[in-house]
Amino acid sequence: MRLRTAALAATCVLGTGAATLAAGRYAAGVALRPPRPRTDGGSRPTAGFEGTRLTVHTHEDGRVAVTRSLAARLPGVYGLTGRGVHAVVGPVVEDETAAQPRPHAVVRELRRVSRGRLSTGATVRLTPQVHAGDPGEALGLDYADVEIPGELGPLPAWFVSGDRAAWVITVHGLGATREHPMTLLPFYVSRRLPVLDVSYRGDPGAPPPPDGIGHLGNSEWRDLDAAIRYAVGNGARRVILHGWSAGATMALQAAANSPMREHVVGLVLDSPVLDWQRTVRALAASRGTPAALLPLVVRAVQGRAGLPAAAQTVPGGPTVPTLIFHGPADTIAPWDGSRALAARNDPLVTLHRVPHAPHAAMWNADPHAYEEKLRRFLTPLM
Repeated sequence: MRLRTAALAATCVLGTGAATLAAGRYAAGVALRPPRPRTDGGSRPTAGFEGTRLTVHTHEDGRVAVTRSLAARLPGVYGLTGRGVHAVVGPVVEDETAAQPRPHAVVRELRRVSRGRLSTGATVRLTPQVHAGDPGEALGLDYADVEIPGELGPLPAWFVSGDRAAWVITVHGLGATREHPMTLLPFYVSRRLPVLDVSYRGDPGAPPPPDGIGHLGNSEWRDLDAAIRYAVGNGARRVILHGWSAGATMALQAAANSPMREHVVGLVLDSPVLDWQRTVRALAASRGTPAALLPLVVRAVQGRAGLPAAAQTVPGGPTVPTLIFHGPADTIAPWDGSRALAARNDPLVTLHRVPHAPHAAMWNADPHAYEEKLRRFLTPLM
């Protein structure tokens, strides 16, 4: 049920004052509800990608034509997902600058269809998740399914081995699953770094959060703490945390609060959520919440999730070398928080500005530049 419809229905039953409060609480739950897995082979839109719905016009000869829109013309590499299908598209190869432009379509490079069949007329969305399935199915990598003992129960994870003593723990963000961090698995494998790609409370196969909603890392970081403990217990001498969105916030929390924090030697933060109030407003608005309800949503989230009254998600700053990927096009976690964090903690924190990249899609916008910056950052930590 859309939020506007829910608010109207509640008003009819409860009266304006009570209905407004009820709608605010309902919207808070919708904004932070963990993603439910789809049963049709597709994936649900991650935060910030709800408005990227496209129609497939044609696909042939390594190209796909989709509905003309700002999202369809984003630079870089993205997943294309819909009912029973997952594909990967590269840069735009034909648009209005072409000699014979298609007035209603944008043509992008079609790199592969990794699941299902891409059909003309199908409705699809862009996603920063470029791989579908597990590391073996998606990338042909040897990996192990492991379980991390978390405080709420076992947490499923994928482990890809390497011969270095430094482990990388990857943790996804809002609306995503552990399939999203697989974008960086080939890079890390090429550096012979062991990778632990983790899930946390609310994820498919993991224990649900007790109150049924996510906490933007405020409680989930303890599952990342459990992953650090697992890594150290299985041979890691040093740990590098690579997080996206709320996963980046979890990495900051774990580096500051984990009893195992002395093992954390570096942080890689992609689109970190640093101002929870602005992110909650953006999430609620993207799910159809009327603007008048947004202040009540913030209050409801604070009460339900136990978030601090201050908007800043993680007070203070990191104490280990930190690389942040973020940019001004992020509408879910505004990047001025990353700029302020880097300015307060220079030279320990390095900020790499990525233009034209939606939330948690900094790699997608320019994979080569992202990986080169990451390579330079990691070299002294490995």
